[in-house]
Amino acid sequence: MNISRNFLLIGSIYILIGMILGSYMGGSGDRTLAPLHAHMNLLGFVLSVIFALVYRSYPAMAENGLARPHFWLHQSGTLLLLIFLYLVLSKTIAEDSPVVLLAPVADGLIIIGTALFAWNVYRNAN
Repeated sequence: MNISRNFLLIGSIYILIGMILGSYMGGSGDRTLAPLHAHMNLLGFVLSVIFALVYRSYPAMAENGLARPHFWLHQSGTLLLLIFLYLVLSKTIAEDSPVVLLAPVADGLIIIGTALFAWNVYRNAN
């Protein structure tokens, strides 16, 4: 698994979807999904590309056992969070729905993944 390439590839997908969503919002005047757009671009694109560049710059970080769990935790947490944001912002589910109680799980996955990344930086970014 090429961690750097995978982060870059998925980041590219997120920015395309984010740009399409942004264009839709601009054309329609409906800014309801603006928080989704922002999270998609920042968590999906910006962080993924930063992670890709760091892993590319420090091969020792990409080659150890922390890179893969970081990748999967970040991607699964980001996707779950974006799904929850969409469902709440589009009023598909209510903010007080029991399903929304799972949203912190998505945050937790992203935070744990980022903690693994930080530990990887500390240990292997020489």
